[in-house]
Amino acid sequence: MSKEQTTKEILQEKLAGKRTPLYSQATLKKLALEFDRWKNSCVREQDRQNWWVTPHTILGSEVPRELLYTPLSNADFDYMKDAGFSGEEPFTRGIHSNMYRGRVFTMRQIFGAGSPEYVNKRMKSLLAHGATGTNWALDLATVQMFDSDEPEALGQVATVGVPIDCVEDMEVICKDVPIDKVSNSIITHFPRNTAIIFPMFLVMAERRGVPWDKLPGSVQNDFIMESLVRSAVEYIPPKDDFRVQCDNIEFIRKNVPQWNFVTLNGYNLREWGTSGVTEMAVALANAIDTLKVMEKRGHDVDWVGERLAFFWAPANDFFEEVARLRAVRRLWYKIMKYRFGCKSTRSMWMRCHVQTSGVSLTREEPMNNVVRAAYQALAAVLGGAQSLHVDSYDEAYSVPSEEASILSLRTQQIIEAETQVTQVVDPLGGSFYIENLTNEMEKRILDELDEIERRGGLAETVASGWLHNRVSRFVEKEQRQIASGEIKVVGRNTYRATDLKMPEVWVHEYDEEVAKEMKDKLTRLRQRRDNEKASNALAALVQACKKGDNVMQYTLECARADCTKGEMRRAFVEAFGLWKSPIYVS
Repeated sequence: MSKEQTTKEILQEKLAGKRTPLYSQATLKKLALEFDRWKNSCVREQDRQNWWVTPHTILGSEVPRELLYTPLSNADFDYMKDAGFSGEEPFTRGIHSNMYRGRVFTMRQIFGAGSPEYVNKRMKSLLAHGATGTNWALDLATVQMFDSDEPEALGQVATVGVPIDCVEDMEVICKDVPIDKVSNSIITHFPRNTAIIFPMFLVMAERRGVPWDKLPGSVQNDFIMESLVRSAVEYIPPKDDFRVQCDNIEFIRKNVPQWNFVTLNGYNLREWGTSGVTEMAVALANAIDTLKVMEKRGHDVDWVGERLAFFWAPANDFFEEVARLRAVRRLWYKIMKYRFGCKSTRSMWMRCHVQTSGVSLTREEPMNNVVRAAYQALAAVLGGAQSLHVDSYDEAYSVPSEEASILSLRTQQIIEAETQVTQVVDPLGGSFYIENLTNEMEKRILDELDEIERRGGLAETVASGWLHNRVSRFVEKEQRQIASGEIKVVGRNTYRATDLKMPEVWVHEYDEEVAKEMKDKLTRLRQRRDNEKASNALAALVQACKKGDNVMQYTLECARADCTKGEMRRAFVEAFGLWKSPIYVS
């Protein structure tokens, strides 16, 4: 257990003081009398007895709700401290004063799966249809860092994303794409993959003559993705994994100034099986531990914080999702200002990408997923997201078809162009319900963050198995609730129709020809490259890992020497060894 003062303790100490409630005590007292009269004379006895209900939804946080919200539900509401104005502290209402009137959320759809050549075509097609950023899904072999010709890659090449074995593949993916003008989100997931794949992107830019300081975009680079969420045949120890995450941040911040060097990935953790509270608490704990390490390395927290970004998953509890985004934005501001003493406004912004929930999609009646994703996307916009991806209705079956991807893009465009919700900043702000729920979500996120810090920080809770146990218990409970019907899923366990004709769903199939071409490409690469230079670069990477040098400078040299991702993966394993998650006993 950590003896260091926790974030919660720091915030309680520094934020203690006088508040200026919006509502006068006299007004509240009079309202309370009227409320009691109404409740006892107009509300049914059954509803009075069940005044509080707890909603049960997929990935829900089970926060109890009142039947009706009034100023009494948030009697201590201090407008300037709790809400304020958009673009100013505490940023509850948005990080920009004009929000979407100034710049609409980035529409960033995933480009599907296939060969580098195919994904290049899909990328250019979606950009032509109005996408304003790219979102690269990697195939399973690339996610796991196996070369396309390794036995572990069999059946996985180009399945759920694009295969990237070497710099040549990166050159094909980005052919005729203006990488200095289009923001590229490369879903590298975890630190080792970021340290391997992103240098290939940088070397591709070098060979095209594009300066690194002109490159906009982001990588994920979250050790939770490898040490907890990822299911794999090999892991490096969590503390080494976290160190690589910080190495990547340090290198990218220094050398690629427009690039977001980490997207603290609550999304995949929640999709794996957690509540919205745990999702955000874990991501904040990661951010805090990262900033502490960067401070120890001699870097200014404002300098680092200005490029931190987050990635969230909205599920089906609509108002909770709006409130969560408002709550975590305010909490992040407090952490940066009062825990780290930041001075830069930008470093206090909680900038986020949001992707609608994939795990909430069903194979049964797949067109229902269009409705689910639209409501989740609307919640993200009402909550103030900076970037958005809408899952396609067919993703419960496979990577999306081109038709489904365009429909998901149109969902975003309809929200932006037709609903008019982007014309007013934080339109749900001031709702008695939303403000109360925002406070409740912030309190719960901070409480769970406090528990993680008291247990020694995020890397320790992963290494001990505590966090894995917490997630497993959540998944187990949720599956029981779905099976019993306590959590209702339309088309699966409620309102299920047996006589509906289901639409045909295109399913991406494994293409042996693509796999063969990727293997042949690797054979040609190893024949033409300077293999002595490649071997020396890999040996230097192993030594850098062992000595504590920044690893990305060495993986960059490996990419320049045309080393493959599998070769670099093996170098990391040689240096750090393998780790297996322990069984946690509470």
